[in-house]
Amino acid sequence: MPRRCEWVPEGDPAYVAYHDLEWGVPSYDGRHLFEMLTLEGAQAGLSWSTILGKREGYRAAFADFDAARVARFDRRRIERLLRDPGIVRNRLKVESTVNNARCVREVERTGDLAGYLWQFVDGTPIVGKWRSTAEIPAETARSKAMSKDLKRRGFRFVGPTVCYAFMQAVGMVNDHTTTCFRYEELQAARR
Repeated sequence: MPRRCEWVPEGDPAYVAYHDLEWGVPSYDGRHLFEMLTLEGAQAGLSWSTILGKREGYRAAFADFDAARVARFDRRRIERLLRDPGIVRNRLKVESTVNNARCVREVERTGDLAGYLWQFVDGTPIVGKWRSTAEIPAETARSKAMSKDLKRRGFRFVGPTVCYAFMQAVGMVNDHTTTCFRYEELQAARR
């Protein structure tokens, strides 16, 4: 069995698949970036396994993260979402997803979401060299800069810790520990 990052519960197939196939893989797809920004914000105060368990519910509820469609959700649609057990039914989080979709659309008026977000790492993944997850920071100067700029643009649920988790998830940062099999795989993919 391959050695994984310490945070992965081995008995949870969804978690293992997320770690092995998605976490830390550079993503430039705007829809996926919007999805991960939404899910990381939704996770605030909750476990990631809760969010993974509701991921399909989020995709169904939020039009497969099509920002143009979500941006048009009205008050009645939001009220329906607050009764949907497939998502986290927190009014602030649901409203922030609709708000953030509108903000994504504003970003897209002058470019693309990927280009905007990847500028915070100068377009190239940052490689951590951590032997243990205890060494990995919860936020960095870059996640603080991303958070500040996203907030300036009107995004919500995008604090520095959420932004750093997002950066890790979408491969802007490779924070697989050096003992994890994915660390070297992702390094080899960059060469």
